[in-house]
Amino acid sequence: MRHARDGAAAAMSAASRILVARGKNEPQEMENPDVAWGQRARDGVWVPTRDGQRIHLGIDATAADTVAQVLRPSLRVFVGVDVDTDIVAQTTAGGVRLLTVIHGPDAPTEFRFAVSLADGLALESMPSGGYDVVHLRYGATVGRLYNPWASDSMFRQVKADYTLDGTAVTMRVQHTDAYYPVVADPHYER
Repeated sequence: MRHARDGAAAAMSAASRILVARGKNEPQEMENPDVAWGQRARDGVWVPTRDGQRIHLGIDATAADTVAQVLRPSLRVFVGVDVDTDIVAQTTAGGVRLLTVIHGPDAPTEFRFAVSLADGLALESMPSGGYDVVHLRYGATVGRLYNPWASDSMFRQVKADYTLDGTAVTMRVQHTDAYYPVVADPHYER
């Protein structure tokens, strides 16, 4: 079993390499006072919508009681949330990223994120494969869970998509035949 500090370093290294290769169009990590993190993976994060409400994203994993290693206010790492899986969680200007780092072939191919919406909000699937958070009364989009991307350590694209199961969004990552680690990116912005 990896030591927690070594696990955080390995997860950060993998995520950083992929993000640098993806380039400048990726949202930048920064402090955001409107984002509130829980201590454990299960506690997840409360993120703002454009209309001033909040939604909650929880990490529904085998080891959901994993406590975050807070590296700075805008960055935390959940080491060992599942077999061969860590999550590097970043705060961005308008939301959060939950960079899922898959370290080997024994890791799961599905990752669940429980979503709790304020009254009057709903998830609406988009042609891109993501989900909009829609204000039901006005029909306005007040947040967006962007279609996930995934990349292996050779910077090759790995197929990733979402399915909606009740109040949980499941990210599926087809990482068989990939070069590990694989990084997948659920990303929410208001």
